[in-house]
Amino acid sequence: SITGHFTETLDDEVEVKCSLENNRFILCDCEKGRGIPLKRATFCPFKYLSVAEAAAIPLDVQSRGVDVGVAILLQSANQKVLLTRRAASLRIFPNVWVPPGGHVELDERLLDAGLRELREETGLKLDPGDVSAQLLGLWESVFPPMLSRGMPQRHHVVTYMLLNTSLTHQQLQASLHPKPAEVSGCLWVDASLVKAIVSAVDGEEGSVTPLEGLAPTISVSEVSPEGGLSESILPLSVLCNRAPNSGEDVERVSTGTKYALELWLKNLEGQGTRC
Repeated sequence: SITGHFTETLDDEVEVKCSLENNRFILCDCEKGRGIPLKRATFCPFKYLSVAEAAAIPLDVQSRGVDVGVAILLQSANQKVLLTRRAASLRIFPNVWVPPGGHVELDERLLDAGLRELREETGLKLDPGDVSAQLLGLWESVFPPMLSRGMPQRHHVVTYMLLNTSLTHQQLQASLHPKPAEVSGCLWVDASLVKAIVSAVDGEEGSVTPLEGLAPTISVSEVSPEGGLSESILPLSVLCNRAPNSGEDVERVSTGTKYALELWLKNLEGQGTRC
C-alpha cells in the first residue's frame, strides 16, 4: 500500500507532498498541515494482503507497478460538479459514477492531462486560462477494491483536481458530447445531493437514509451508442449504493469519488459557501 508506506499504524489517511518530475510522480513525507491528503479505503486489499497472497499476484500485474491518474471535479459557476457513469463495456469499474479522468501520459502536466481527459470523455474543451485549478487530494485505488472480490489487478494513485469555471452547468451541459465507449451517463450534483451520496460510507453496514428535502429521483443525461443525450430518471438510492463485498458490482458512486466529493464540500465550506 502506498498509503501504508507513509504511516506507522493502520491509518488510512496521511498528508504527503507530491510533484511530477521527469515523468515520475513523487510522493514524500511532510509535516501535518503542510501537505495534500492521501487516502485509501478501509478495506484496501494491500492493507490486508498476506505475504503468500502477494507472492501469488501474477508477474504481469506486479510489473505494471502503480499507475498515476487524474480526475477532474469540474465546478460550474452555480456550484455544481459533473459526474459521469463509466460505460458498461469497460473492464475496470463498469457502470460506476466518477468524475471525468484517466491516465497521465508521458511529458504531460497534471492539469493538461485532466483537461485532455475531460475533452476526450465529455467533449468539453477548456483551456488552462479558462479555469482556476486546485489539487484537492490523492486516492489510492485498487481493482478489484476488496480481497473478497479477487486479487488485485490494477493499482493507481488518483489525483483529484478541482477546476472552477465561470460557466453555469446549463452552459456546460449544452457543450457536452460524451464518448459512448467510455461514458454512458452524465449528472450535475450540488452540495445537498453530494451530502446524501457521501453518507453511504463504503465498508459500513446498515441501510442508508437519504437526507430530508431531497426528491427520491434525479434527472440524468443518458448517452446513446451514437453519442446523443436524452433525459432519464434515476432513483437517488442508486447513487447511495455501497460497494458490495462479493459478487457483481452495482451502479454506484465510487469510493474514491465519495472521498473527493467530501473534500469538495470542505472546500466550499472553507470559502464560506452555503451548502
